[in-house]
Amino acid sequence: MHRPACRLRALCAWLIAAGLLLIATASQAVELSDIKAGFPSANRLEPADSQWPVSRVMQDDTLLGYAFETVDVAPIPAYSGKPINLLVGIDTEGQITQTDVLGHDEPIMLVGIPESKLENFADKHIGAHVNDHLKVGGELDAVSGATVTVIVAGDTIMRAARLVAADQGLIADPAAMPPAKVLDDVYDSADWQTLVGDGTIRRLHLTHGEVDEAFVGTPAEDYMHTPQPADKTFIELFYTYLNAPMAGRNLLGDSGYESLMAELEPGEHAVALMGRGDYSFKGSGYVRGGIFDRVELAQHGSSISFHDSDHIRLGDLAIDGAPAFSERDIFIVREDAAFDPGAPWQLSLLVRRASGPLDTEFVRFNADYSIPEAYVERPEPPKEEAIWVQVWRDKAFQIGVLGAGLVVLTGIMLFQDVLARHPRILNPLRLGFKFYTLLFIGWYALAQLSVVNILTFTHALITDFSWGSFLIDPMMFILWSFVAVTLLLWGRGVFCGWLCPFGALQDLVNQAARKLKVKQIEVPFGLHERLWAIKYLILLVLFAVSLHSLGAAERYAEVEPFKTAITLRFQRDWAFVAYAIGLIAVSAFNHKFYCRYVCPLGAGLAIPARLRLFDWLKRHRGSCGTPCQICAHECEVGAIHPDGHINANECHYCLDCQILYHDEHRCPPMVKRRKRREKAARMAEDRPAVATHDPKVGKSKLERIPALQQE
Repeated sequence: MHRPACRLRALCAWLIAAGLLLIATASQAVELSDIKAGFPSANRLEPADSQWPVSRVMQDDTLLGYAFETVDVAPIPAYSGKPINLLVGIDTEGQITQTDVLGHDEPIMLVGIPESKLENFADKHIGAHVNDHLKVGGELDAVSGATVTVIVAGDTIMRAARLVAADQGLIADPAAMPPAKVLDDVYDSADWQTLVGDGTIRRLHLTHGEVDEAFVGTPAEDYMHTPQPADKTFIELFYTYLNAPMAGRNLLGDSGYESLMAELEPGEHAVALMGRGDYSFKGSGYVRGGIFDRVELAQHGSSISFHDSDHIRLGDLAIDGAPAFSERDIFIVREDAAFDPGAPWQLSLLVRRASGPLDTEFVRFNADYSIPEAYVERPEPPKEEAIWVQVWRDKAFQIGVLGAGLVVLTGIMLFQDVLARHPRILNPLRLGFKFYTLLFIGWYALAQLSVVNILTFTHALITDFSWGSFLIDPMMFILWSFVAVTLLLWGRGVFCGWLCPFGALQDLVNQAARKLKVKQIEVPFGLHERLWAIKYLILLVLFAVSLHSLGAAERYAEVEPFKTAITLRFQRDWAFVAYAIGLIAVSAFNHKFYCRYVCPLGAGLAIPARLRLFDWLKRHRGSCGTPCQICAHECEVGAIHPDGHINANECHYCLDCQILYHDEHRCPPMVKRRKRREKAARMAEDRPAVATHDPKVGKSKLERIPALQQE
């Protein structure tokens, strides 16, 4: 009868135990076995008092350091748009002791570059201090083909380590506001009432009644205390910050102020206290022990006390209208107090009373001070520089050379009609640009665009888009921005024909093969037109796979030989190298075979290129395509249909058809026009000259007789 209740209690106990286990697991994600590489003598972990899941690494009761995962502290998006996660350990001195790669989604590292290279790069940070600024290409060696990835990994390690070290008090907070700067040129002559009125000088006034009330309920309330009238002044205390010229120069005079400022070391500050009444803010304790035990300052939760070495007697005041004081003193705030003159601070006055033969009680009276805004200049709070800004600055040379090349290409596109009439200029220019694209954009800058970029961008739009992950590679960002503009103006051909390094490599190989009289294999147009669909099918498959798993799609995107031939410069496993070389070899017999039939990137660019705004390629003569087929036969990528129209989805914008369009020796309409012009010129030259009289000028002139009249 009680068995169901027992089972229920057992189930509840099991659920509670499981919940506690989950909580314990969640609060301490790092396991002891994970951190042995960085802390060999550690024997236990405990949660740290931190805003992040940080573990304190202990050896018995001795703190060895801290361990954490970077994705919890500094999740910086990498090339894939997702952060690289590392296990990092730091000791109590702020030295990095461990950097283990736990996970990432970088496409270049998934297939191509061994994982060990990233792990070795991360290990180079071991032994560095969290405040060190290690730079790729300087203290750290880059990983060829994965520069952006390792830059992000290094920044992730150092930024997360600094944040945790600051959070645990190992270093100063890198995000803390720097102290305000006192403006030396802000000064006007003023009297006492003016400075008291505008808050430059503050006042604390206590009566005996207020002090007595503060001791009510304490043992010192009535012990050997002589009552005084409640409204009688216990102390009237004025205080101010002397470094500001409005206070210091007016109170001390020019010579006194300059003398005081000369005595202060950089980072030191002076505060003036002026009091009168029945209570002394100095007392006599400082004479015996060298410490002023009745006044202290407080700022940012820290107290600042004064010793006799911090004390300067203040003589007569130079300001008009000042009351008479029984005590006038200057106290120096030393540099190690990290005092900020622009931040609010408090003056604390301690009042002690005897509560027994040997016991005392004290109460604290606080007075606030905030310097007038006109007296200081507040610096901007420090901001951790975005990693993409660092990368753009480090790649200034590459950006400049790329920008110059894109300016030249833009000029070629804008003045293509003029250049097409001068093939002796355009052809060498195009050949030189192919070498620029292959050597600089491809093998030097490693800026080969890929269908992976399209999939990553699409995935980012669907999930959590961030410009930072795209700005991280300036060369790729600039190229993609340029390609986006040219897609609208001229179509996909500007990239495929001018800016694709692998396309330039195929083009140069085919050009060399033609020079060597290698026979070209051309596919009949009917089959050629159907083979176009292959690259679109590949694009659709990759896109469908990316919706399920972007990592899997990036692996299947190895159908592109770009990573092997361009990014890794053929430094890869033999199977990938054989595939890339095979496609290049085919291009020697069939111009740009891969680009025409296989390339999913070209297919991805052709789709938005259908929105292009202009058709700049001229095909306006009535004989183009019917019956003239010269351009169609001359087009090396087969983008011109038998009827004469150019398929912009397949055109690589080589401008060969435009050169032919204006060629008076190859284009039939232009040949006819040239022959008519030459015939007319010959006929004009063949007519005999006769003398005629011009009555208007009264002179004879020679005129050609038409050929028919001669007969």
